[in-house]
Amino acid sequence: MAYPQRSLSVDPRSGFCKSNSTFYSKRNPLSLPPNPSLDVTTFISSQTHGGTTAFIDAATGHRLSFTDLWRAVDRVADCLYHEVGIRRGDVVLILSPNSIYIPVVCLSVMSLGAVVTTANTLNTAGEISKQIADCNPTLAFTTRQLALKLAAAAISVVLTEDEDGEEEPARGLRVVGILSEMMKKEPSGKRVRDRVNKEDTAMMLYSSGTTGPSKGVISSHGNLTAHAARYLSDKSKRDEIILCTVPMSHTFGLLGYVMSTVALGKTVVVLRRFELHDMLDAVDKYKATTLVMAPPVLVAMLNGADLIKDKYDLSSLRTVTCGGAPLSKEVTVGLLEKYPSVDIHQGYALTESNGGGANTVFVVVEESTRRYGTAGTLTSDVEARIVDPNTGRVMGVNQTGELWLKGPSISKGYFRNEEATNETINVEGWLKTGDLCYIDEDGFLFVVDRLKELIKYKGYQVPPAELEALLITHPDILDAAVIPFPDKEAGQYPMAYVVRMSESNLSEQQIIDFISKQVAPYKKIRKVAFINSIPKTVSGKTLRKDLIKLATSKL
Repeated sequence: MAYPQRSLSVDPRSGFCKSNSTFYSKRNPLSLPPNPSLDVTTFISSQTHGGTTAFIDAATGHRLSFTDLWRAVDRVADCLYHEVGIRRGDVVLILSPNSIYIPVVCLSVMSLGAVVTTANTLNTAGEISKQIADCNPTLAFTTRQLALKLAAAAISVVLTEDEDGEEEPARGLRVVGILSEMMKKEPSGKRVRDRVNKEDTAMMLYSSGTTGPSKGVISSHGNLTAHAARYLSDKSKRDEIILCTVPMSHTFGLLGYVMSTVALGKTVVVLRRFELHDMLDAVDKYKATTLVMAPPVLVAMLNGADLIKDKYDLSSLRTVTCGGAPLSKEVTVGLLEKYPSVDIHQGYALTESNGGGANTVFVVVEESTRRYGTAGTLTSDVEARIVDPNTGRVMGVNQTGELWLKGPSISKGYFRNEEATNETINVEGWLKTGDLCYIDEDGFLFVVDRLKELIKYKGYQVPPAELEALLITHPDILDAAVIPFPDKEAGQYPMAYVVRMSESNLSEQQIIDFISKQVAPYKKIRKVAFINSIPKTVSGKTLRKDLIKLATSKL
């Protein structure tokens, strides 16, 4: 094990240093390139590996080799520079379902020093217009169908598909290219491009907005290089076939499965859009070894385990990696019982940390010492502090407070939002995550809940995630979310939104009684509403603000 500051006295078990109240990663330090004028695309392309197939389209079986990938990146970058006029600092929007060609676009754009931003395909035209107004992209890559959502912006577009018989793009859009044609053009040979510095912005992803308006998170080439280097520093198996079920418009999919896997030489099977049985069929068909998903998908796999194993051959599956929200002990234990040959890994990161945080990936944990519910140990070169949100006091092992993170992948801040940047990242570079956490005596991070989402009942703090974890253990409950409901006497009390299993007649009182038997009196659920589905972000985080708005709309 190695620490950034070897002069410090760091507990080798927990990674905690008493002299400065800081936790240090127990993993190998990152090997970062010394050259300050290095774009992240060049860094990734310079890595040596023995991989052959980079991406597979799960629906069509079409494959993109690493050789074809880098040839396409070079050709598309050449077209963007010489034909479209994209320059360093220009913002390029990607509005597309998952595709094996998104990596081509991202790596091409960043190689020019231009900035990648993405929009969720489920967003409305109005929501996308707000993002466009904020970041002012020069160009958009999109499909013919999704181009309708860009009509009001009057933006130039490159179409990512050219199927016959498709309708014409909406009026107001200027089509300046077809991606497949760009990938076929021989480079012009004119290699003069703008010099890219590691401090230049490479990517601007918009935060999920679970507790407030979405903001553009600024990530530099240095931030993303550190993210890729983190994967390279971990000793993982290079023969993995990873099935990506999460949207590439989100940091979970874009950074983890567009960039890091390319650097490692792994194969990624891409689902255009998530559907449980399509995912399981792809595992069977392509013999996937690793699944990446959000907690609700794991719950669905647990609830339907017997039928799933009868219909699909999942024998190739070795690892399931989960992120986006805490995974309860009950769900983890259930999954290990139903899928005994599969390791369940968890991770913790934010858009603002560019993959920096904690994970259990590549950590062998014996059953006797397994930490259920942990997000894992700190990732390489990440420092952490646990801070009392009320007093600002920095705390130690097994003490709960707000998690602060620091490291080379931490974002530069929010685009054109100095106030939000100063509130989130202090002058010393510490990212205030807004998550209530603790780190135990062995250096494992546990996420208790979102600090802003704690329910204040008569002075007591109630973590919604704890109650949600209990609710989904009920055999008649498919999914659930808990929110604060305003009350004159108590201030707030826990209210549950519940998705019942089909044909279930589970009542409000039965749910209240079910929880009452398992928690302290102040944590009891006092109100229940039934709903068809819980609103979530693309990464699986519950949009409690939407449920709070729904619950209080009639007050």
